[in-house]
Amino acid sequence: MFDPSRDQARQFFISAWAKHRNREVLTQLEIIAADLVAHHPEYHALLEDPDAVSKDFSPEDGQINPFLHLSLHLAIEEQLSINQPPGIREAFEACQGRHGDRHAALHDVLDCLGETIWKAQRDKAPLDGRAYVEAVRKRASN
Repeated sequence: MFDPSRDQARQFFISAWAKHRNREVLTQLEIIAADLVAHHPEYHALLEDPDAVSKDFSPEDGQINPFLHLSLHLAIEEQLSINQPPGIREAFEACQGRHGDRHAALHDVLDCLGETIWKAQRDKAPLDGRAYVEAVRKRASN
């Protein structure tokens, strides 16, 4: 199982974006990452900063960690591609139908995934895939 360090994960997004901007050949995973970055213009300057790998993002300061945000997006793309946890693709498609916009639907799923991860960490328990999918379904019906 691939388990990158914080810096390796950050460098992956920085490199994928640089390769995309320079019109270099990208791997399939880099294509997905660069597309995610393209949908977040607010992160472009950061990803073009050579010191970005070592920056800290404090929730106490009201900062959102852009690398965490992009990593959650990437995880969701993988989940959708294999429909894991079961039903996530169908729940996402319902969200997308509600929004009429893929990226807005992805952000709904991202919020649900973030909450699921937080609950698992808080409770020192495994991720509850069923509750996660159900949360996405609820978002789709609101």
